[in-house]
Amino acid sequence: MQVDALAVALRPRPMAEAADLGVALVRRHAASIWRTFLPMYVVVIALLLCTIEFAYWLPGLLIFCLKPWFDRSLLFILSRAVFGQSTRWKDLWEHRAQVWGGQLLRTLLWRRLSPWRSYTQAIEQLEGQRGGARRKRRDQLLRGRRGAGAGMQLIFSNVEIALEFALLSILFWFAPEGSLSELWRWLIATESTLQSLCLAVVYAFVVGLVEPFFVAAGFAMYLNRRVELEAWDIEQEFRRAFTPAPAKAGA
Repeated sequence: MQVDALAVALRPRPMAEAADLGVALVRRHAASIWRTFLPMYVVVIALLLCTIEFAYWLPGLLIFCLKPWFDRSLLFILSRAVFGQSTRWKDLWEHRAQVWGGQLLRTLLWRRLSPWRSYTQAIEQLEGQRGGARRKRRDQLLRGRRGAGAGMQLIFSNVEIALEFALLSILFWFAPEGSLSELWRWLIATESTLQSLCLAVVYAFVVGLVEPFFVAAGFAMYLNRRVELEAWDIEQEFRRAFTPAPAKAGA
């Protein structure tokens, strides 16, 4: 990695501060992230919602299982953003085989259950490590940081749940007077297509809103750990200090 080309200031930070840096990265590159991620996300979600014809619970389950796959597109965009590069849909499409097809089995199965998924995702996707080298690298980054990675993931899971309840509460605000108990029974106890579709749409909306911040927080924690292990902050400053300034025209 060309450390001197990074557009973020590197220095050792507490892991919570590093996660906050990731959130700030999303805010700064929001246009690039959502204009690239949303077209793919909306199309896939629309296809997943169609599976409600097979089982009322299937769309929500598929969205839940595919979150690590969605995260691969987000990490691709964020890995360019830390170098100050803007990303468009055509950039993601040109790298679709690598981003969407890379390590597909690992992504959809056991990595879905990882308690520090976004923190270690860059090892899987960006470093290209395999076999024993990947396990050694993963253990190195996780040493002493498992609690921080799992805690960050737990926080974002709670944020998702809170937003889902907040959106569903809108139904009760606009419900006709006297129909609250009936609406509650419909939302909780009924297994109708409309109810299941409503819950799946709310869940998909929340995932699309929260997941960029979740992936960015984990990626920033990963970069921070690399700073701790490899003194990237010092290397970055030395490279910038000793890079000759461009010659002025006519000099």
